[in-house]
Amino acid sequence: MKRLLIANRGEIALRIARTARELGLEIVAVYSDADDGAPHVRAADVAYRIGGPPPADSYLNIDAILGAAHAAGADAVHPGYGFLAERSDFAERCVAAGLVFVGPSAAAMRALGNKSSAKRLLEGSGVPFLPGYHAVDQSDEVLADAARALGMPLMIKASSGGGGRGMRLVLAEADFAGALRAARSEASAAFGDADVLLERALVAPRHVEVQVFGDAFGNVVHLGERDCSVQRRHQKLIEEAPSPAVDAALRERLGATAVSVARAANYTGAGTVEFLLDAGGAFYFIEMNARLQVEHPVTEAVTGFDLVEWQLRVARGEPLPATQGDIVLRGHAIEARLCAEDPARDFLPQTGTLVAWDPPRTLRVEHALEAGIEISPFYDSMIAKLIAYGETREDARLQLAAGVSACVALGVPTNAAALVAALDDATFAAGAATTAFVRERLEPIDFGAPPSAEVATLAAALTFALDAESGAFGAWTAWSSSYLPPATVLLDCDGERIDARVHAVTPLALTITVGATEHRIAFAPATTGAPEEGAAPATRYRLDDGPWKRLAYARDAASLYLANDGRNYAFRDITNVPAASAAASAGDGFLRAPMSGRVASIFARAGERAGAGDGLIVLEAMKMEHVLTLPVDVTVRAVTAIAGAQVHANDILLEYDAPTTP
Repeated sequence: MKRLLIANRGEIALRIARTARELGLEIVAVYSDADDGAPHVRAADVAYRIGGPPPADSYLNIDAILGAAHAAGADAVHPGYGFLAERSDFAERCVAAGLVFVGPSAAAMRALGNKSSAKRLLEGSGVPFLPGYHAVDQSDEVLADAARALGMPLMIKASSGGGGRGMRLVLAEADFAGALRAARSEASAAFGDADVLLERALVAPRHVEVQVFGDAFGNVVHLGERDCSVQRRHQKLIEEAPSPAVDAALRERLGATAVSVARAANYTGAGTVEFLLDAGGAFYFIEMNARLQVEHPVTEAVTGFDLVEWQLRVARGEPLPATQGDIVLRGHAIEARLCAEDPARDFLPQTGTLVAWDPPRTLRVEHALEAGIEISPFYDSMIAKLIAYGETREDARLQLAAGVSACVALGVPTNAAALVAALDDATFAAGAATTAFVRERLEPIDFGAPPSAEVATLAAALTFALDAESGAFGAWTAWSSSYLPPATVLLDCDGERIDARVHAVTPLALTITVGATEHRIAFAPATTGAPEEGAAPATRYRLDDGPWKRLAYARDAASLYLANDGRNYAFRDITNVPAASAAASAGDGFLRAPMSGRVASIFARAGERAGAGDGLIVLEAMKMEHVLTLPVDVTVRAVTAIAGAQVHANDILLEYDAPTTP
């Protein structure tokens, strides 16, 4: 094995390349038109275009990827995770083309990569299951009968793939048909397989998974468990190792069960066996992911092993680098997934240009970001992973909370504020979070609260300062020793108007009046020397008689962006914008796209009535489907959306007659 093609993109492609280079391998990248010039492309020795333009999913194009491998003279392929990582036909075709596939065999994938077939394989093995239906017959009638027999609450799951896609929780029998249709549609779009299984849903369990590894010599080991209970939309937000709910005896039982699952399929390479754990310590097998997991860094942190190195060594035909007795868990690690999502809008995925990116130097950060990069609607919303390690869980928790708070990602809304809130939450701090954590502890938080007086004052001051003289912050030192004339600054922050009066007392001292409140703000003189490479612009300020604080900011042609106390803000300067009508609302007669994406389905029909909460249009963005509704009863006047078409945020999808207010 000398030249490795990485059939993936983004942070995982860079992660694999880093270890592969340490083992002396040359790197071949592939890219879609949306990723032309992306960091993973520039980091490779050679890169091949495999298709486009978007939204064509080039990373699922087996012929193009194998063509690139042949043209590059590659002798091995690493699939990463997602895309083709769990496609047995891809593994088979790699082997048939004379390439080493870095992963389990196609036979093992077929046996365990599909949730339904995995359960059929393991029936009678003693591996504990939840009551459910995982047979071959996928007719609506059979599934509906099985659902009635199982009772509610019920979980519908895509048989293939993972990442929370194709999953729906059903609480009432009347909702089953609609949930089944949505799960199948999402599964088909994400994995090319509409098959589903049914499971009786546990109320607020823990989600615990065990990392396993096998080699070609029959050796199989586990590397402890990870707790992935903090999830929203069945997608993990925070993962940790080891689980605070697992003691040594339970770890031994979980590990032994996970190893027996891997042995049942003669498994080689990295895999993850996932369980649900109830409050009494009973656990139930739910699936096996036949690939490397997004959260593998926390296992690396507590074991000291490089799991990508293990994958490559096993693929080269070497035995596992360690035996079960060599694997000891030390300390604690926690990972947070930074996503381009807006927690103030039900965590809807967000797209746009990343104006500034400055990750914390105190953490391990896996990413493929840089200022100016475009966050597109074509791929997953996760843009970075932040990992903290400590001797104790509390050490890791505090480090991660501080690191996420300090992480600067400006220009696109992120879930950073929600991550900080989760890490600071008393339930999480006590190690008691379950899969109900987000619903019970995060959803009640108002992440869309207007900016504080301090943040509003900062925004007005910086807007004024950046417009002064040459328009550059550093030009403040060139001001005359008198003052600039008082000025009015008008800003808009997500519909919240800020009306400020600014008076420059000295070049670095301002008086800001917002509403009826006056504040004094002082800025530290600009330091000499170039900022650290990749760092966002930053300054130090003092509000009134308070302490000196650091402020990261960025500006593009449209907005000023601030990072303050773990929350990101975008302020639009409307000082010279003519007065306009109020922002569009749910009652203005138009349903607009809340994000960029693809119109997956249209249920609304012109001339028909639609009730409050009825699904009107399904928008697919970042590999998830989002059902768009209205909060009131309406009559649809016209449908302007086209099924299969790409739309941008705020595009009009349909028109309706809004109810009149008496």
